[in-house]
Amino acid sequence: MRTTADTHGPTGNRLLAMLPGAEYERIIPHLERASFSLGEVVYESGGQMAHVYFPTTAIVSLLYVMENGSSAEMGVAGNDGLVGIALFMGGDSMPNRAVVQSAGEAVRMKAKVMQDEFKRGGEFQRLLLRYTQALITQMSQTAVCNRHHTVEQQLCRWLLLSRDRLDTDELVMTQELIANMLGVRREGVTVAAGRLQEQGLISYVRGRIRVLDRRGLERAVCECYRVVRDEYERLLGENPSFKAETLK
Repeated sequence: MRTTADTHGPTGNRLLAMLPGAEYERIIPHLERASFSLGEVVYESGGQMAHVYFPTTAIVSLLYVMENGSSAEMGVAGNDGLVGIALFMGGDSMPNRAVVQSAGEAVRMKAKVMQDEFKRGGEFQRLLLRYTQALITQMSQTAVCNRHHTVEQQLCRWLLLSRDRLDTDELVMTQELIANMLGVRREGVTVAAGRLQEQGLISYVRGRIRVLDRRGLERAVCECYRVVRDEYERLLGENPSFKAETLK
């Protein structure tokens, strides 16, 4: 991970962009930019957290890792949220691993600064709590989806959630990493991706997935995607990138 001082705004993160001017100006001096590579570990399970991260172009997956090394994604954070809710929810560490799902950038804030700002109350605290509620909904729905829906439906959900947090239709992602995120065998991902490609919904070549038919993916996905999306919009407002996509 590379970091530089954040001397320019706006940051590109929806949560920070929703802050009133006075609160935003107060925290700008405490932000610095960070660049992440694909597969990079942001923090490990049980590790102490020195910073909270607000993704701008990166997407970070929150994974539970079992003793045998297998894993499954429980949530994802992109430009609509943050990574490190434990820092303002009463703990210094998380019981999960955070791994970069899509390479890109974020802005980060030191833990002490985050905690002090949260204690001030105001809009900053309100936004973080509403985001946490939306993230809990996403985690709960992911657990239900992994238990009751097919790998193909799970892959559609994962692709749509990722696309909502990017400014491009192309995702750079290996099937092995997708399998680790979904907690399924790589062969299952291969079959599911092949079916979506046969239907003309995506193209997949050498670790690059391109969404060709977003509306087709929405027809193929289970209700879990809509539950998560609607809850985010109820709590945090409509995602501009989703609105622009649906108008095409």
